[in-house]
Order: sequence, then structure tokens, then C-alpha cells
Amino acid sequence: MKYNFITRGTCSKEVSFEIEDDIIKNVDFYGGCHGNLQAVAQLLEGMPVSFARERLKGIKCGDKPTSCADQLVHGLDQALASI
Repeated sequence: MKYNFITRGTCSKEVSFEIEDDIIKNVDFYGGCHGNLQAVAQLLEGMPVSFARERLKGIKCGDKPTSCADQLVHGLDQALASI
């Protein structure tokens, strides 16, 4: 199932992704640092949700209290809560 999450406090405005059998697929960030976020999306492809959460939760961007990767974790949590 495809999920869309509106990010807060980051340069990216939204992230979409799919979760299938606890595996992350088809991650797309909209806005933000295009090259870095393409890399993050490629690295997450095929990764278990729990592993991504452990690795990305709490990452900050500069002086911001969050990052695009951290916001993806919030999106994953929201998606899992709706299942």
C-alpha cells in the first residue's frame, strides 16, 4: 500500500513510500536536497521497517530538530498505526 506523509521542519515537503510485508519500497521525497534524498531512497529500498526506524530516528539536519530521514520515520510510524 502506498503512503504519503507531509513532512514538518524540513526542506522536503512530502515523502511517499510503500510498505509490503514489513519491507520499504518506492520511496520518493518531494523537495529538499535532491541528490541526497535520492541516495536515501535507494538505500531504503528493500529494507525492513524496523531496521530503517533504528537507523534514521532522531537524525537532525544542521540546527533543525529533525531531518528528512527522521521525518520518514514519523511517516512510517503513522503508516504502521493505520494498518
